[in-house]
Amino acid sequence: MKFREGAWRWASGVTPSCVKRVIEHHVEDNGSELVLAAVDRAGREGQDRFEGTVLQIKISSPMPDVIRVQARHHAPRESGVTRFDLDYALKSNDVRIDQREDEVVFTSGKLALRIPKDKGWHLRFERDGQPLTAGGWESLGYMRTVRDGGRDGNFLAQRLSMSVGECIYGLGERFGPIVKNGQSVQIWNDDGGTASDLAYKNVPFYLSSAGYGLLVNSPGKVEFEIGTERVSQVQFAVPGEVLDYYVFAGPEPKEVLEKYTKLSGRPAVPPAWSFGLWLTTSFTTHYNEKTVNEFVEGMAARGIPLQVFHFDCFWMKERHWCDFEWDREAFPEPEAMLKRLKSRGLKICLWINPYISSLSKLFDEGREGGYFIHRTDGSAYQRDKWQPGMALVDFTNPAARDWYNAKLRGLLRMGVDTFKTDFGEVVPDEGVVYHDGSDPKLMHNYYAYLYNQTVFEMLEEHHGRGNAMVFARSASAGSQKFPVHWGGDCEATFESMAEDLRGGLSFCTSGAAFWSHDIGGFTGTATPQLYKRWVAFGLLSTHSRLHGDGSYRVPWLFDEESVDVMRHFTRLKNRLFPYLFAAAHDARERGWPVMRAMHVEFPNDPACRYLDRQYMLGSSLLVAPVFREDDVAEYYLPEGRWTHLLSGEVVEGGRWRSEKQDFMSVPLFVRANSIVPMSRDEQHPQWRLRDPLTLRLFEIADGAQVQIRLASSDPSEEARAEFTAKRRGRSITLASNGRAKNVSLALGTDGTPIDWTDVSKPFVVEVK
Repeated sequence: MKFREGAWRWASGVTPSCVKRVIEHHVEDNGSELVLAAVDRAGREGQDRFEGTVLQIKISSPMPDVIRVQARHHAPRESGVTRFDLDYALKSNDVRIDQREDEVVFTSGKLALRIPKDKGWHLRFERDGQPLTAGGWESLGYMRTVRDGGRDGNFLAQRLSMSVGECIYGLGERFGPIVKNGQSVQIWNDDGGTASDLAYKNVPFYLSSAGYGLLVNSPGKVEFEIGTERVSQVQFAVPGEVLDYYVFAGPEPKEVLEKYTKLSGRPAVPPAWSFGLWLTTSFTTHYNEKTVNEFVEGMAARGIPLQVFHFDCFWMKERHWCDFEWDREAFPEPEAMLKRLKSRGLKICLWINPYISSLSKLFDEGREGGYFIHRTDGSAYQRDKWQPGMALVDFTNPAARDWYNAKLRGLLRMGVDTFKTDFGEVVPDEGVVYHDGSDPKLMHNYYAYLYNQTVFEMLEEHHGRGNAMVFARSASAGSQKFPVHWGGDCEATFESMAEDLRGGLSFCTSGAAFWSHDIGGFTGTATPQLYKRWVAFGLLSTHSRLHGDGSYRVPWLFDEESVDVMRHFTRLKNRLFPYLFAAAHDARERGWPVMRAMHVEFPNDPACRYLDRQYMLGSSLLVAPVFREDDVAEYYLPEGRWTHLLSGEVVEGGRWRSEKQDFMSVPLFVRANSIVPMSRDEQHPQWRLRDPLTLRLFEIADGAQVQIRLASSDPSEEARAEFTAKRRGRSITLASNGRAKNVSLALGTDGTPIDWTDVSKPFVVEVK
């Protein structure tokens, strides 16, 4: 939201009250909090000494290298949800407050915030004495707005500086360029597809290439101006009386994400089976058990390993969504059908949403129980969009959560394993009442969090920790705790495939670790060429799902080569499972996304800052999908030696490459000093401590030490297998903690794997 016109003029209808000086300050909470009062008057004479708008500012720290700033004008009435579900019990034990002659300095770990006492308002964030960002004259203020045709209201706004060449990333799922400079971003969930500036997953957290991150702690509409109102500044504004934000010091992006997710919650590790190939019925297609069996049997007959079958909306009767009742005309014996499918080793997923049609058997039950969001007159809120007279479940009501989950538990007892938690974005922001008294404007985005939390925690209770996941579309800050998310409704075009990737990388720079998309595009039907390119991209994402709108997505409906491509990349992903599962546990333990934008892994390479058509899958694998009809892949390899995982070609990085790719290949490179563990099981995404495992070592440098920790797909095997490779001269010593039992070794892609019979003892191999 812009408050200015140009460098000097305030916009018409804006009455600013920007703080100009600190009038008092003191230390509270046993020396851990700094409290200030700042006024919008210069204080020279007359009324400046008692009139004016005063902001009360509290500065604290939840952990070292993180500073929280809370600015308040008036004290608002608080009820229900007013902020994100963060770990507010955290408190740094490394806080220092220095009250100097001309300034006060609040320091947490290596991060410091400097504020002058009497020389005009200014705040400056530093890490180890080096500037990160700052807010100068008129950078913090209370804005009263009255605009013709615009939005009236009161806002608190903060502007912070951007240095030359600084790039801003994140802010949830955004489908435009990955660098947000020059963009105006509204944090407001909406169902807008992947082709606009609307997004399903809005997170008011950004990551800066200058070495810090920032979270605005408001679940409502936060508006960012990134180099727009002022080209060298980031501005964020929230409606109301309170502005609350955290600054996280790095300097590395992974350090920032580690601290941010410690505060907002680390991703759960999805079950091993979820990393396999998913096949769905598609959305508006006509299907029944015969259709389902044809698809499942067709995949098996063609040697394509399938792990999950998903029933989309029409497992229920049309216009009755959601009543959680099988359409008995299409599926007369659902229990028997599910048993037959599960006997093939398949997991089952069902589509659901948080809306209850007035034709649903559950509507009267929910209305009488008070389980829906209500209008101010006490009646259930209803609308005709999407479903007839549909109501929205009120997830702030514990009884409503229990009621909703009870319906889902019946499906779990029937044999269902998980749910696709669709929708949750188009939520009323006025004229409604929530059970806990939450402001509807603050609940609009936060509804997605409560919806997915409700379903995920029920699944975790039913299946046990490590066995629960959802397949979600909407999200807010903290939603990474409830994986997995997918990118929403994309078109069947190369352009949409690229925008989908940009959205996923942006989301995974905002705290998420796992991400999927509709292989082949959702709307329309892909050409065979596009489908095959999307298959490679999809099977080299953390989660892989074949899904569409009005047509099926099985490969033989495109061409026979599509079958070969699908088989090839599905089997490859299953073999890569130990590597992916290790990265998933890194996400749980460190907050690092499994699917990473290049700047996250290579922050000091200027060429990586703007890259959004390639990514890192874990720390070692670089993936560059093909987005062109002429089959040319354009990609950049950072400095160092890189080995193509499939061909064994070794190339020097630090340069761009352009080359044609056949459909059985994609730029898939391993960086130097990497251990890539690979299963010998091409049929299933699984690896247990007793299963065969091949460790592939790539370009281990003289003097280097490389370590990897592997997790078993069997939740009962809690011990981790650890491997460490050290090189001195021509000798590589590989040591293990002895947990894994059946291990072989291969150097890069050359030679037959070497049996490592006694993994409890170091193994030495000579290199050329």
